[in-house]
Amino acid sequence: MSKGSLIAGCRTAALAGLLGASLWSCKKDEPPPPLPAAPVAAEPAAAEAPLQLVPEDAGKPPEPADSKPKATGAKASSGLGACCKALRQNAASAPPPNDGYMKYAADLCDTMAKSGQGKDTIVGAVRTALKGAGLPADCK
Repeated sequence: MSKGSLIAGCRTAALAGLLGASLWSCKKDEPPPPLPAAPVAAEPAAAEAPLQLVPEDAGKPPEPADSKPKATGAKASSGLGACCKALRQNAASAPPPNDGYMKYAADLCDTMAKSGQGKDTIVGAVRTALKGAGLPADCK
C-alpha cells in the first residue's frame, strides 16, 4: 500500500466515526404538550323562532304598451330573403363542417335583414360566418 492510500483510508475511517457518533448522540424531540380541554358550551337561553318567509306585494302590474310596434325607420333589406333562403338550402346538402357554418350564416342573415342592416354589411357578416365556404349566387 502506498502512503497516499493509507492517509485516505484513515481520513475515511475518521469521518465515518464522527458521523456515527453524531447520529448516536442525537436526542429525540419531546412530545408536544396535550391540547387544552374543549370549553363546555353554555345552554342556549331561549330557542329562536324559525324564520318565516313571506312573499312581498309587488304592486299592480304595469299598463300594457301599444300593441303596434313602433317603426324604427329602417326597412328590412329587400333581395336578401333569397340569399338567406339559398343559404338554408345549401346547408341541407353541405358536408358536416360547412353545414353548421351555413346554418349559422342563414340565421345571421335573417336577423340582420329583419333589423334593417344594409346589404353590404349583411353580405360581409355572412361571408365571415361561412369561414371559407362558398357564398350563394343570390347573395352576390
